[in-house]
Amino acid sequence: MLPEFKIEFIIAILAVWNIIVLFMYGLDKQKAKQGSRRISEKTLLFAAFFMGGTGALFGMYLFRHKTKHLMFSITVPFLAILNITIFCVYIYLK
Repeated sequence: MLPEFKIEFIIAILAVWNIIVLFMYGLDKQKAKQGSRRISEKTLLFAAFFMGGTGALFGMYLFRHKTKHLMFSITVPFLAILNITIFCVYIYLK
């Protein structure tokens, strides 16, 4: 059985993770402008998949990064909706 966590703790962890993912998108945009080594697209999508979809979505549009890539423009909004749905189902079932 999974340990019981307070909802405030889970919200705080998810908020911090999504802020980290948002900054990952900003850092990758900065690296793209400088022509230095980038964060892989696989890593960016992986971070979005693991409950970082909202941060990824905000990062895409805040930094105008990866918005013209079809893979990102479809996958990241889907992952954000999926992440929010998973969280809501968890709250409902708790």
